[in-house]
Amino acid sequence: MLEKEEAISQVDYRKVLAKVFQASIFVFIAILAPYFLNQFLTGTIINAMLFIAVVMVGIEYAFFLCLIPSLVSIYTGLLPIVLAPMIPFIIMGNIILVLIFNKFYKKNFWLGSVPASLAKFIFIWCLGMILASSILSGIASKLMLMASWPQLATALMGAVIAYIFLRIVKKI
Repeated sequence: MLEKEEAISQVDYRKVLAKVFQASIFVFIAILAPYFLNQFLTGTIINAMLFIAVVMVGIEYAFFLCLIPSLVSIYTGLLPIVLAPMIPFIIMGNIILVLIFNKFYKKNFWLGSVPASLAKFIFIWCLGMILASSILSGIASKLMLMASWPQLATALMGAVIAYIFLRIVKKI
């Protein structure tokens, strides 16, 4: 019992505060990015932030960050309201990106980020195809564009930005 008390008393509160501060910056970015009203800019920023968050503050915080951008995107109009049925799938795509990246990035950043980007793209694209051919058939072309290659492009561009940033701050 005494060992547990000693371990608790040895918590480095500076590290905890630093992690909370970093996480709050990521939350701010996740809220702000959709206001650019451009899928390529917003998607690149969000994907970079997700990669960086996994490395710097951990997967738990990154999971939380997966929720914010899609919800803000519907509010800002970046994601048209008729595409609201895509929100859970975009969130799940972000979670897939975070899970796969977290599993492999410690061995090699690119071994984590490229498969994570591909998996996110495939997941969102497949579900976008299903929605476009069923529930959202009237707006299929807009949905298919948003759920197709831009998902892969923004994830890979986000990986490049995250890699550069993480090299600069010497986290990888």
